[in-house]
Amino acid sequence: MHNLKIYCMCLENSYLNIVKKLGYIPVGLKNKNFSDEWLRDNTMENISIKNPYYGEYTFYYWYWKNYLKYKQKNEWVGFCSYRELWGNDKKIKDRNSINYLLKSLPEEWKDYDAIIGEPTVLYRPKLVKFIKHGKLAMIRNYKEIFNSKQSIRFHFDMFHGNGNLDKAIKLLPEEDKNEFSKFVRNNTSFNQGNMFISNSSEIINKYFSVVFSWLERCENIFGFNLKGYNKIRMYTFLAERFLPYWFKRYTNYLEWPVVYCDINKKFENKNEEN
Repeated sequence: MHNLKIYCMCLENSYLNIVKKLGYIPVGLKNKNFSDEWLRDNTMENISIKNPYYGEYTFYYWYWKNYLKYKQKNEWVGFCSYRELWGNDKKIKDRNSINYLLKSLPEEWKDYDAIIGEPTVLYRPKLVKFIKHGKLAMIRNYKEIFNSKQSIRFHFDMFHGNGNLDKAIKLLPEEDKNEFSKFVRNNTSFNQGNMFISNSSEIINKYFSVVFSWLERCENIFGFNLKGYNKIRMYTFLAERFLPYWFKRYTNYLEWPVVYCDINKKFENKNEEN
């Protein structure tokens, strides 16, 4: 795609032809058996050993250390996964359809230097989830119990460990500590997926510099003896909350639709229909 590179992160080699058909660059994670046509996060300078805990950020680290220096001045670079992809239009009709995937540079982006996914609202969960996950979180966030939406902080306390987000925030640089704390307390939505696109090497470098320094400090608190999906990917979830805050504060950003679908399954169904 002219002046637009999208790196698509996958967990299986079977996605290769589909990713290439879309015009995206295939990225293989988790040290599995990928062919030589894939970019791998376990080559050159890397932290691939942390993938179970860092998720897509092991490739972000790889790109930052090994590939960012090759980015062209006017080139847009973006990231997605095989299940969360960029839409092709500001007003797409179906957020679950492969027919609306980004394949060219939208005209609307010309006045911006960063793109992030549209936010997801954190509506109050059912009572059974409160009982199962949120007893301690309700005590810490008691003022929100009867609200129709949850703050980012309340939601994180419920599903990723009561008080863990506040512990991590204390390790941020001074210029972000108070502002990010306000952000997670006052916002009832966030831009999911750890996805962004930017035409600025400076922005990409600054974001990765801040987030990886922060996550490394967080390792001293949470370590890697983490159990269960909601805890083992602690660093992924922390970064996912921090990304929209950082891009909204430090860049001229535009929110853009995200398509949620497994491209492998969608292409299989489409072929069966044909």
